[in-house]
Amino acid sequence: MGQREPSSRQILVVYLASGGFFTLAASLIWGVNTLFLLDAGLDIFQVMLVNAAFSAGQVLFEVPTGVIADTIGRKASYLLGLASLLVATLLYMASAEYAWGFWAFVGASVLLGFGFTCQTGAVDAWMVDALNFLEYEGLREQVFARAGMVSGAAMLVGTLSGGFLGQVNLSVPYLVRSGILGLAFVFVLFTMREVGFTPRALKLSRFGAETRVIFNAGIQYGWRHRVVRPMLFVSAVQGVFMLYFFYSMAPFALDLLGRPDLVWVAGVLAALFGLAGIGGNALVGPVMRSKSGRRRPSSVLAVMAVLTAVSAAAIGVIGLLAPEGGSLIAFALAIGIGGVFWGVFFGVMQPIAQAYLNEHIPSAQRATVLSVASFFSEAGGMAGQPALGWIARATSIPVGYLVGAVFMGVAAPLYRMAGRGEGGEGGMATAAEEVPVAVGEVAPCVGCRAGSD
Repeated sequence: MGQREPSSRQILVVYLASGGFFTLAASLIWGVNTLFLLDAGLDIFQVMLVNAAFSAGQVLFEVPTGVIADTIGRKASYLLGLASLLVATLLYMASAEYAWGFWAFVGASVLLGFGFTCQTGAVDAWMVDALNFLEYEGLREQVFARAGMVSGAAMLVGTLSGGFLGQVNLSVPYLVRSGILGLAFVFVLFTMREVGFTPRALKLSRFGAETRVIFNAGIQYGWRHRVVRPMLFVSAVQGVFMLYFFYSMAPFALDLLGRPDLVWVAGVLAALFGLAGIGGNALVGPVMRSKSGRRRPSSVLAVMAVLTAVSAAAIGVIGLLAPEGGSLIAFALAIGIGGVFWGVFFGVMQPIAQAYLNEHIPSAQRATVLSVASFFSEAGGMAGQPALGWIARATSIPVGYLVGAVFMGVAAPLYRMAGRGEGGEGGMATAAEEVPVAVGEVAPCVGCRAGSD
C-alpha cells in the first residue's frame, strides 16, 4: 500500500521546520566566522579570499547539483548538502586546531560551497511543486515571508548563541553547528516526501548529458526569459556586496566600539539583523496590498533596492566619520540606523523576489533556474569579496560599504526591466507547460525571447 499524500499544512510545517534547523546550524558561526579566521592567523584580505572560495565552490557546483535535484530528487540533494556541510565544518575546526593554514581553509570553504548548492533551489522547488500539486490557494509571497520569519528567529537564536559560545572559545560554535546539522539530516530523512515531482534515475554514464540538459534549461528558462534574466543580474550585483557586508560587520562594529575583545557583541549584531529581517518579513503582506488589490512585485522591489543601497551607504559614511579609537555614538548610529533599516528593507525584498522569480519558472525546471539564480549571486560574491576585501585592507571597511552600496542600487533599474518584461493580460508571463523534459530536449518557453541572445 502506498503512502498517503501529505496535506499542504504538512508540507509547510516540514518546509518551515527544516529551514529553521538549517539556518540555526548555519548561523551559529555567522557572527564569529571572521573573528575565528583572524584568530587563526589570517588577515582581512585573506578572510575575504577564503569566503570567495566558498562562493567559487558554489559557482562550480551549482549546475552539477542541479542535475541531482532535477533527477534523483530534491530530498536526495538536500540530504547530500547537509552531510557535506557537516564534514566541511569539522574540516574548518581541524584547519584551525592543527594550523593547516590558508589553503586548508580554502579547501574546506569550497566543500561548504558544494553543500550549500545542494540546498539552494532544491528545497524551495520541493515546496513550490508540492503546494502547486496539492492546489494550495495561499499567496507564495506569504509562504516565503513566513519562512523568512522562521529563519530569522533561528538566526536570532543561532547568532546570539554563537557569539556567547565564541566568547568561551571560538571553536565551540562550530562543534555545536556540527551536532545540529546531524539532527537536521535525520529530520529531513524521515519527514520530507517528494510530491508533485517524479524523481528519475541518474546513471553516471549519462551525467554529462544530463548536465547539458540542465545547463540548456537554465539558458532557456533563465537567460532568454524577459523577466528572469534581469532577476539573474540582480542576483549578481547584490551578490557583490552581500557576503562582504555580512562578514566584515563584526570587526567593523568592534572597531567602532574600540573593544575588539568583545566577541559576544558580534553575535548580538548578527541576531539584531535577523530580528530586523523578521520585521521586514512581517511587513510583506501590508506592503504588497494596495487599494486596487495587489502591487506589482517589480515596483516594490525597485523601491526596496534603493532603500537598501541608501542604508548601506549610511553605514559607510558613519564609519568614515567615526573618531579613531572607537565611539559609542558612531556604533549606535551605524547599527541602529543603517544596519537595522537595511535589515528591515532586505527582509521585505527577499520573499517578494523569491515568489516573483518562482512565478515565472515551470515546475520541471524550477530547481535548475533557482540554482542558476544562485550561480549568478555566487559569481558576484566570488568577485566582490576579494575586491572589496582588498579595498578594505588598502583603505578601510567603510569604503567597501560605499562601493557596495552602488552595486545594491543598480538592482533598482534591473527590477524595473523585469517588470517591463512581464507579458499576458494580467501582466504576468505564463510559465511553460510543467512536464519533465527528456535528455537532449528543452520544452518551449513562453515568455522567452526568440533567437540566441
